[in-house]
Amino acid sequence: MEIGIIGLGKMGLNLALNLKDDQYQVIGLDISEQARLAAKKEGITTVDSISALTQVFTGKRIFWLMLPAGVPTENVLMELYQFVESGDIIIEGGNTNYKDSIRRAALFKEKAVAFLDCGTSGGISGARNEACLMIGGEEAAFREIEYVFKDIATENGYVYAGPSGSGHFLKMVHNGIEYGMMQAIGEGFQLIEQSDYGFDLAAVAKVWNHGSVIRSWLMEIAESQFSNSPRLAEYRGIVAASGEAKWTVETALEMNVAVPTIAMSLFMRNISQEEDNFSAKVVAALRNGFGGHEIVVKD
Repeated sequence: MEIGIIGLGKMGLNLALNLKDDQYQVIGLDISEQARLAAKKEGITTVDSISALTQVFTGKRIFWLMLPAGVPTENVLMELYQFVESGDIIIEGGNTNYKDSIRRAALFKEKAVAFLDCGTSGGISGARNEACLMIGGEEAAFREIEYVFKDIATENGYVYAGPSGSGHFLKMVHNGIEYGMMQAIGEGFQLIEQSDYGFDLAAVAKVWNHGSVIRSWLMEIAESQFSNSPRLAEYRGIVAASGEAKWTVETALEMNVAVPTIAMSLFMRNISQEEDNFSAKVVAALRNGFGGHEIVVKD
């Protein structure tokens, strides 16, 4: 089967390689020549335009977008709309607002094109090897290509979430929870770091990740980051806040659901733009560890 990957950044390229490992014929598209060259070095065929991508398929056409949410995704989808035909399937794997996915699914349905919103978790390593996928949209289209999701996901790592928007809704809430978990880890390690005991933070993270109630991949990342930088000296405690937690809080307000932990973790990221504390350094290090997010390096 042929699958066109649109967006060959950190997530897109690794997803393409994951698919390639499972014997899918992958065609990659990115506006960046550097990104295309990096993909070619990994054995991925590339093109430089939507028009070219739509013409290389010999059979069923599946377009899988891995682009930043908002304007970049919107622009590419509107261009792609001009070329898609009945029976095509679009998978949108970015961190998109679920309301946008509902709107886009309705638009593409006018051309009998299936639009699947696919919340994607697991960071760069997940995209490369064992992704976690939450898929919303037309169930018939999902079932038609379910084996693709099964091939690239970790065991029990994909779910059909329901109608259009449900996949990105789940990913939105997932990221809101992630904010709260990372904030709690950061605050805990700040308390430990400022105590009188001189703890080995990597050792603490290691023991907590073996049998304790709070063991997790995030704690594993914390151990790795502390092993590389025991006091995160080169980090600044500035943590970017992407849209998902904000949307989670906004949606909770619309639904009259209280989410104080998620809301406070979002506010703490905003505060981190002005202050520099150890808890924010830990959160920055965790984000860098699983998603390769850029860090603000201390002068």
